[in-house]
Amino acid sequence: MKRRRKLILYPKENPKSNNVNVKIQYFGSCLGLFGDRDKDSSCYRIFIELVKSSKGADPISSQRLAYKLNLSRGTVVHHLNRLMDFGIVQESSNRYSLVNPSLEKVVNSLSVEFIKLFDNLKKVAEELDKQL
Repeated sequence: MKRRRKLILYPKENPKSNNVNVKIQYFGSCLGLFGDRDKDSSCYRIFIELVKSSKGADPISSQRLAYKLNLSRGTVVHHLNRLMDFGIVQESSNRYSLVNPSLEKVVNSLSVEFIKLFDNLKKVAEELDKQL
């Protein structure tokens, strides 16, 4: 079953810092991955581990993530499900990885989906304008 995607963009000013953690925080915040409710930065920490494991082409289990990050498996699964809903993470045989080890390609695939969505919305809006 294909997951229904949900993604909200949060435009933010590009950070001046070259610090990797600052840039990852910016990346995730713009995509709505890391919210204010994530007080212990668990989603951020899970995302970092997924980036690391995806770079090595080694998907990781939720149990392993929980152990490495000292989080409950329930917390890990919750965030993994959200990341899959956003179209950032994929699951295969109970192991998780980014949909693409290149973050640039992840963004490119999301932008293609947004363009298709907006093209469709434009057509519907044109039809509605004619009907109204």
